[in-house]
Amino acid sequence: MIELLFFLILVLFVLGTAVPLIGAGKDRRDIRVLSLACTAAASALLAILGLTLLLTGTMLAVTVWQAFPGIEISFFIDRLAAFFLLLIGTVAACTAVYATGYVEHMEGGNRRNLLCGGMGLFVLAMTLVVASHTTFSFLFFWELMAAVSFVLVMYEYKDAGTTKAGIYYFVMTQLSTLFVMLGIIALFVLTGSFAMAPLHITPETAPLATAAFLALFFGFAIKAGIIPFHKWLFFAHPASPSPVSALMSAVMLKVAVYGLLRFLLDIFSPDLWWGVLILVFGIASAVLGVIYAFKDHDIKGLLAYSSIENIGIIFTGIGLYVIFSCEGLALLATISLLAALFHSLNHALFKALLFLTAGSVVHATGTRDIEKMGGLAKKMPSTSVLFFTGAIAIAALPPLNGFASELLLYIAFFQSVAVVDPLLKILLFICLALFALTSALSAACFVKAFSSVFLAQPRSDAARDAHEVSLPMLAGPAVLAAACIILGVFACQIFIAAGYVIPFPDLLLVSLLLLFMAGLTYLVLYFTASRETRVSETWGCGTKSQPAITEYTGHGFSEPIVTIFASVYRTKKSSTKTYSDTSDCLFAGGTAEIRLVAFFEEYLYRPLGRAAMKGASVVARMQNGCLDTYLLYVFIAVIGVIVFLGVAA
Repeated sequence: MIELLFFLILVLFVLGTAVPLIGAGKDRRDIRVLSLACTAAASALLAILGLTLLLTGTMLAVTVWQAFPGIEISFFIDRLAAFFLLLIGTVAACTAVYATGYVEHMEGGNRRNLLCGGMGLFVLAMTLVVASHTTFSFLFFWELMAAVSFVLVMYEYKDAGTTKAGIYYFVMTQLSTLFVMLGIIALFVLTGSFAMAPLHITPETAPLATAAFLALFFGFAIKAGIIPFHKWLFFAHPASPSPVSALMSAVMLKVAVYGLLRFLLDIFSPDLWWGVLILVFGIASAVLGVIYAFKDHDIKGLLAYSSIENIGIIFTGIGLYVIFSCEGLALLATISLLAALFHSLNHALFKALLFLTAGSVVHATGTRDIEKMGGLAKKMPSTSVLFFTGAIAIAALPPLNGFASELLLYIAFFQSVAVVDPLLKILLFICLALFALTSALSAACFVKAFSSVFLAQPRSDAARDAHEVSLPMLAGPAVLAAACIILGVFACQIFIAAGYVIPFPDLLLVSLLLLFMAGLTYLVLYFTASRETRVSETWGCGTKSQPAITEYTGHGFSEPIVTIFASVYRTKKSSTKTYSDTSDCLFAGGTAEIRLVAFFEEYLYRPLGRAAMKGASVVARMQNGCLDTYLLYVFIAVIGVIVFLGVAA
């Protein structure tokens, strides 16, 4: 029965992909709706399958194709895979419903058909990566996922920004695949098999096993967007259509998290320094990600940087799990791993919610610049409520799901005093302080985002003329918003139902208390506040009337943070002034500029790019078209092989 359901899901995904291709050349809405309906149905069934296997503990094993003994396409779903399939199915189903309304507003004719079919294939590829039983299957579907996502990123291929995004994404995703492939090859050399089985490490094989872990870690870190491999997110997410951005940020990044967990839990026996490495990369990404998010004024760019922060939080949980496991602290290790998994699910839900509602805002205003928005709470009340829910969740305010998972991580940090090693204890205290800073900055970041987009007066004609989006574009995000509330309020009950007895407060009681206090405050104000209506204008430095642009904007909100973290942003301020008198007293005019240096782009990516170009130019000069030169190359290569084999022997 479970096998039949799994194959039915695959068939529906294939239909969702094939229907638009069959209808290629026909710009018809019914074809796109049918395609997205198949994807939505398959995704919903996938979520049901994942939830069923997760609750019952049942495992599914299927072999689809075997080329040679040991080289096969086979699937295996245990509780870890079922958890990530639940995550993929839930987000993909809501995104497909949203897309039925979204794609009709896009330009491109037949490209809209391609987008619908591509979304189905993208979700199918991610599903098969998670369900893969062997490293061979894993790598095959990993590359399929990368290829399909690249095509989706290039939807607006005529736009110069999209071309740049595509180049960044292609290079980074292929680099990720290269590292994953090297790791899998190293494992094959160690075991002689593509099976995902525990690796027995001896002193002789330890160096190669470590190399395999490092290759896999960097491969998954690049795909997850861990700093300093994060740059592709900022380019790819804003350039993609919003449903694709939601799938990439909410789901594809979690597939990388799944890969790291699968190899750590099932194959390796991690050393302590592995956990320290993961923890340091994670906490650095969390802090720097939210700092970069704070200064961004492209709404989708802000969300992209926020994803880096949240992936950093997830990696922090994984790092703590490895450290506590090596220290023999089983309960803390369980709490840390639970925090990483729970935050993976929560981030998938609220980040998809935020990307989809941001897509609605961009569709309504025609811009991604939050400085040209404002006042949308009156124009788009339902969208503003949904975005507000996502903002509270991602800012980790109680009692929503973001708070619940980050609280788990705080519990693990607070109890880390049980660690004996003093140096390790100091490292954990520093990481705790940085994690607290991350939480505070994240809350401030989304106060800025919500207030700049939805509050005050419209700061452009497009924002003034904006209107609410269609029902499908509200229905998908509404389900995600409801899930964010339920997973937060009933977090304690969910952990108990899943069989985890951990020290965690009952957020249902907290929610009831907050609800009671809100109701009581409302009643007090209702019966005691004055009924008089007073209309007044904010003091504006003596000016008679104030345009909307003089309101407190996103730039104004983030300027103090930009100044405080000038060492991170490499802030450069410049100004010019002219005066009407010779004593420089009467100001006539001037300009002011705050420039932020893209540190990693200017000091890491561009130098590497220039080095690659120099290397390519050297190789190009070797291609001189002369047969004698090529024969010389062959001769040198043969000599090199003979010498290598002689040394190896």
